[in-house]
Amino acid sequence: MNDTVNIIKVGIADMNVVQSPSLIRTSGLGSCVGVVIYDTQKEIAGLVHVMLPDSSLAKADSINIAKYADTGIEELINRLTKIGARVTNLKAKIAGGAQMFQFSTQNEMMRIGPRNVEAVKKELQRFRIPIIAEDVGGSSGRTIEFNPSTRKLNIRTVNQGVKDI
Repeated sequence: MNDTVNIIKVGIADMNVVQSPSLIRTSGLGSCVGVVIYDTQKEIAGLVHVMLPDSSLAKADSINIAKYADTGIEELINRLTKIGARVTNLKAKIAGGAQMFQFSTQNEMMRIGPRNVEAVKKELQRFRIPIIAEDVGGSSGRTIEFNPSTRKLNIRTVNQGVKDI
């Protein structure tokens, strides 16, 4: 019997989908938000590493859809349904959105982490996907790993240890 677990890594402004027994992981979540969307029945999950809230901020004609909350979440849902997930069974867990730097100004543009969290929640609401758990905000970076069979999101936070949500 093969006991090796495959861990699919998702980079910054990247996305992927997995089926159990594989796990899915992303590192480097500072102001970025890791959005895990999973099918509660089929042990299928996807992860998008959202860097910015809104693709209207893009300057190029061809954009990286995984980079933005509005385009990344929609594409992740499409990829999940292509491998058999049912939209009515989808749930979400999110982590990240830290305010990594303190600014002397209250400029809204500098609040990337909180703005990413707001944009992710808005998109999930638009697709009627409930957020089951979240670990957002603060000022520390995170690494997250999701197990589609247990539906647990393991979060390692810099200087704060490990927890499952």
